[in-house]
Amino acid sequence: MRSNRGSNWRLVILATGMALAVMAPGASAQGPERPWWEAIPGFGQPDSQPRRASDEDPRRRSEVVDDLRPDATPWRSDVMIQALEGAVERYEAIVSRGGWPTVPGTRMIRPEDDDERVPLLRQRLMVSGELRRSSGGFGYGEDWEAAVRRFQSNNGLRVTGRVDKPTLLALNVPAQARLEQLRLNLHRLRELTAQRVEDRYVLVNVPAFQLEAVEHFQVALRHRVIAGKPERQTPTVRATIKAINFYPYWRVPESVAHLDLIPRLIKEPDYLAKEQIRVFTGSYNGPEIDPANIDWRIADANKLRFRQDPGPQNALGLLRLDMPNEHGVYMHDTPMKALFNQRGRAFSAGCVRVQDVFSLAEWVARYEPGWEQPGRVREILETGRAFDLNLTRPVPVYFTYITAWAEPSGAIQFRPDLYGRDGLRDLVASHERDPADGPAPPWTLAP
Repeated sequence: MRSNRGSNWRLVILATGMALAVMAPGASAQGPERPWWEAIPGFGQPDSQPRRASDEDPRRRSEVVDDLRPDATPWRSDVMIQALEGAVERYEAIVSRGGWPTVPGTRMIRPEDDDERVPLLRQRLMVSGELRRSSGGFGYGEDWEAAVRRFQSNNGLRVTGRVDKPTLLALNVPAQARLEQLRLNLHRLRELTAQRVEDRYVLVNVPAFQLEAVEHFQVALRHRVIAGKPERQTPTVRATIKAINFYPYWRVPESVAHLDLIPRLIKEPDYLAKEQIRVFTGSYNGPEIDPANIDWRIADANKLRFRQDPGPQNALGLLRLDMPNEHGVYMHDTPMKALFNQRGRAFSAGCVRVQDVFSLAEWVARYEPGWEQPGRVREILETGRAFDLNLTRPVPVYFTYITAWAEPSGAIQFRPDLYGRDGLRDLVASHERDPADGPAPPWTLAP
């Protein structure tokens, strides 16, 4: 327990919670009482998030982001390796028969369009299996829209049924490039399972933006995550969760201070006060200095340290899962809950933000003395005080980079090569079809 920063924060947070509760419209005395932190802006349920104008677009409103794996089989398992081996064999057969056709152009193909590219689209979807051979005719009716939706879902795209530019780009990745991507990810899965598979562990698949908590070789929990931007990549890591930090300080990394914070302070000097960020010299516990005395145009990020006070404004949210590692990354809460509603979630500076991280923390702590019963995490949060739970049973954690896999059901999944680690751009360039090769071959794959 960090007693030196508990009592003041409890008063501040409880006062904030009471004020927001008074302001909240439509509060019902009859319904179950919500945790106080859900009243803080950004901490509510998705339907309580402020809407932007683009959110009112009916086409965007119709999509529900449902991108978590449906199967309880963990990625680190022989079952997933066998499924991926089957996918490799299937794509070897596709490649041996000439691959699939390219759907030309950049113009969108919509269900109501009479587009000359529909026959090619039909062949393309039949080869990869989203469109069954029994579907008759060459029109683009309801069956075709459903096939496009399946393809979009299998490729981590926004599911609309319309062949937009991202869908066209995914459709036109050559079969040989996809085969090599499957082989590469099969190697990655084999490496993961070559080590002893623990009874309990957490795995984050960065390109898929999801996390699975595994116990007794079955997935117990799945969570959406936010990962690092391409210029601030989440690294591949094997570490151990050793502590749960409630109401953590955020020690701003030097890279973030140099690239983001100081440039912002040149334009917005009062930003530190608004976000309750303090400035120190030498170390995060060094002497505190008054930011008003600093000329941010010439400030040296190497000599300054920035530390954000705990609370609802904190970039780490209300909870952090501490997992010491050479990259200095970890998993944590976030006040920016609306970002979990995006399909592509590469927004962080390298750490992993976890949706509903409180449930994950309950799972991590469930075998700690005094934490066996559900609800203990909520109890600590309701105190409003900083607290560290040092785990007597640490939990292994893996940050992985799996861009292609096959579900036990047979569905083959691809995700964007977010950080270019597959070399997919080069694979596509090296296997693109040369028009001089003549017309595409017939696609006569056996069922």
